[in-house]
Amino acid sequence: MNSRGRLFVGLLWLGVAGLMATTILVEPGFSASASELARLFVVALALFLAVVYLFDPWGVLSRQPFH
Repeated sequence: MNSRGRLFVGLLWLGVAGLMATTILVEPGFSASASELARLFVVALALFLAVVYLFDPWGVLSRQPFH
């Protein structure tokens, strides 16, 4: 995947994380319900995927094993 495509996908994942984070912060108070824990997991997963696509720390995207 070229760097332009990685940047685009990484920014999309950052947008997903931002939208999910705003849904968590809008509700007053913090209760550890299952839905809020699932939202936190989705935010963490989206941030992880954004880091992988933006920085490619392990070289996973630049290897292209099936090329």
